[in-house]
Amino acid sequence: MSAASQKTRVLTGITTTGTPHLGNYVGAIKPAIAASQDPTVQSYYFLADLHALIKCQDPQRVRESRLEIAATWLALGLDTDNAIFYRQSDVPEIPELTWMLSCVCAKGLMNRAHAYKAAVAENEAAGNQDPDKGITMGLFGYPVLMAADILMFNAHKVPVGRDQIQHIEMARDIGGRFNHLYKGDYFTQPEAVVDDSVATLNGLDGRKMSKSYNNTIPLFVAEKKLLKLVRKIKTNSLEPGEPKDPDTCTLFQIYSAFATAEETAALRAEYEAGIGWGEAKNRLFESLDEQLREPRERYLALMEDPGHIEQVLLKGAERARAEAAPFLDRLRQAVGLGRFA
Repeated sequence: MSAASQKTRVLTGITTTGTPHLGNYVGAIKPAIAASQDPTVQSYYFLADLHALIKCQDPQRVRESRLEIAATWLALGLDTDNAIFYRQSDVPEIPELTWMLSCVCAKGLMNRAHAYKAAVAENEAAGNQDPDKGITMGLFGYPVLMAADILMFNAHKVPVGRDQIQHIEMARDIGGRFNHLYKGDYFTQPEAVVDDSVATLNGLDGRKMSKSYNNTIPLFVAEKKLLKLVRKIKTNSLEPGEPKDPDTCTLFQIYSAFATAEETAALRAEYEAGIGWGEAKNRLFESLDEQLREPRERYLALMEDPGHIEQVLLKGAERARAEAAPFLDRLRQAVGLGRFA
């Protein structure tokens, strides 16, 4: 067995429908980039642009988001020599595997998918006679495409949020069913990895930072805009000099996600001593701007050179397909679709 095949395979998909924000960085991008530099791990990071079509029928937005997200990961130091970084749509073996898996996947399993059940419940709550109104086959079959993403590279571990655990369980079910029907050990059983120590940042209004709440701070927004957004973060009415609780404060939460332990402890003491909100916001802005200045410059340079990003992604797709194509040939043989000679 080769050294590469002995590595733990970890796979992460990045949906390409929005602009990366501070919450994305702290919750997903930062830990993933650290993992990409681990020589004992074979990481697969892909732009989930086929998934994006389920929710977004704005082609310009999909194009922009793919470019922004690729530039973000590269600007923040993704090791593309170690990690395999590719666009989902550049690996045609994935949709073909999706069809093979769809043909062994029980419809009842898809009926239980959280996203589908939520859409049906929304229709029923709105009094629609058709519980499936507005629901596409893309939404309904989304877990099968996700299973294909994972099973194509026989990922051992898939870092996800708690709301995605069901999809990993479904990938295990579907892969196991294929192995059973075609009497072979084709697919590894993937494991969901949920890191509860990873911070979930609050946004401008105190709720979870999310583009659906329109309360985000984009990661590489210009310096003046960054200051303006930080100043919009919701705080209470306590005056300067009055002690403040750092553990219920969005400003402090974001600051501590980017600062060192010593810097966080020092600001905590200032909260207890009654720091004014204006000063606390300035402190957060200065910390963010200092840490994001260099990657922001790299990001802007990359956005001006889409040809370079294209070459990086095509190289990643070549590496991905070097694994996917021979594996799919084996799967074609298994299901009876192999060549005659």
